[in-house]
Amino acid sequence: MNLIKAIGTIGGLTMVSRVLGFARDMVGSRVLGASHSNDAFNVAFTLPNIFRRLFGEGAFASGFVPLFSRRLASGGHGDAQRFSNEILAVFMPTLLVVTVLFEIAMPAFLWLIVSDYAETPGKFELAVELTRWTFPYLVFISLVALLSGVLNSLTRFAVAAFAPALLNVALIVSLLLFPMGGPETVRAMAIAVLAGGMFQFALCWIAVRKAGIRLHFGRPRLTPAVKELIILIVPATLAAGVYQISQLFYTFFSSRLGEGALTNLAYADRLNQLPLSIIGTALGTAILPTISRAIERKADAQAANIQARAFDLAMLLTLPATLALAVASGPIIAALFQGGRYTAEDAAITGSILAILVTGLPAYVLVKVLTPGFYARKDVKTPVRIAIGVLVASVGANFALIPWIGIYSLATVTSAGAWVNMLLLLTILAARGHFSLPGWLIGRVARQLLAAAAMGAVLWFLQQPLADFFAASAGRRIVAVGALVGAGAVVYFGLAWAIGGIAKDDFKALFRRARPEEAPIEEGA
Repeated sequence: MNLIKAIGTIGGLTMVSRVLGFARDMVGSRVLGASHSNDAFNVAFTLPNIFRRLFGEGAFASGFVPLFSRRLASGGHGDAQRFSNEILAVFMPTLLVVTVLFEIAMPAFLWLIVSDYAETPGKFELAVELTRWTFPYLVFISLVALLSGVLNSLTRFAVAAFAPALLNVALIVSLLLFPMGGPETVRAMAIAVLAGGMFQFALCWIAVRKAGIRLHFGRPRLTPAVKELIILIVPATLAAGVYQISQLFYTFFSSRLGEGALTNLAYADRLNQLPLSIIGTALGTAILPTISRAIERKADAQAANIQARAFDLAMLLTLPATLALAVASGPIIAALFQGGRYTAEDAAITGSILAILVTGLPAYVLVKVLTPGFYARKDVKTPVRIAIGVLVASVGANFALIPWIGIYSLATVTSAGAWVNMLLLLTILAARGHFSLPGWLIGRVARQLLAAAAMGAVLWFLQQPLADFFAASAGRRIVAVGALVGAGAVVYFGLAWAIGGIAKDDFKALFRRARPEEAPIEEGA
């Protein structure tokens, strides 16, 4: 599978999950609004996901995937299977201990983050109850991360990319079965989160067995393979921990900005995360094992070329998403979420947050492209140091800016921090001679920026003729947004194609059936 097709598979199936996620949020916003119950659920949903990213995804994958890939290349399925079972034997009890400790200490832990919820009768208690239901999701979804690492290393991307859709299906079902709003609805949603984690685990477990890897829960032992992984992932966990601490601060600040603040921020971030997950995660997932294998063969030029192609694709796909979400943020938010208990005022606030937040979207995605250049070389300390510096600066900036611009400070600081992070990563890679922007890439990105500017102008001018649609029913608003985004896409991709902002051979590869002689991703990048 070449790079384009790998990204197409991951991105396409991630899109399915994200579309279901928007369906979930569209129903949820109308049923719950920007209410105390919705705020409490967002806390309960955020915390296990923070620890999932800490233990189960970025940090774990950054160490596990390169090591698994190397064992697969040198020792075959048998060696890779033994390695996976040794890791699973230690990973599972670690997750259980963490979960039990947090279940016991949940009230005290939440008090550190959302103590202001106690000022509203029942809100803090509801947040504690819901989080105790959702936190065991951490166990299942972290195991899914291990199983996904195995599947991705075997270039079987489809199941791992699709699995998150099951969580959204479970949440949609809970909203349809309990549409009354308030505590009863969010209790059903909390239970659905746990059920969704179980479904994801079952799907990935079956897929791994079908791929020929037989995993089992054995007695934990500190083998050399486990020690090697720990040495790799501890710094990466610290890096991920820095980011997750920033998310806890995000929750801390938003819980002090009044009813609905956390909900409005969450809905804006959902849209911001859409291109980040589809583009950034797909690219990072596809190139990490490939760069690792190239570096193992001492093919540094090839590794840099893979990273340059990923950079090109990232900018090609992220720029139109950034412009569309920034220029048309108000109409998009209104079309998706406004209605029922979610008011026009709530939608306007969320739209403004989104317009600020997406200014950092290209940087968020490029961080996903650049960090594999460190992880594949077993350097996870550098991203940690950068992340710590950005976190410290961001927390200080929020304390300074919130009294002046309130809720919009969080989006502004988050976006600025992403750009600082990305630029530092790029500068260090270039200084070490691992990766720098080749001339062809600079020229292509310049053409993509020109096409994006033309698209932004078209979106801006089309909003006035469509104003009546944006003020009409939900169905007409969705049609208007579809027309707006469709017109922007035609302008952007049409102009980019005409002026050389698209690698036409790569584009054609999306529609070309793979041939037996076609070069694999690490050979043809």
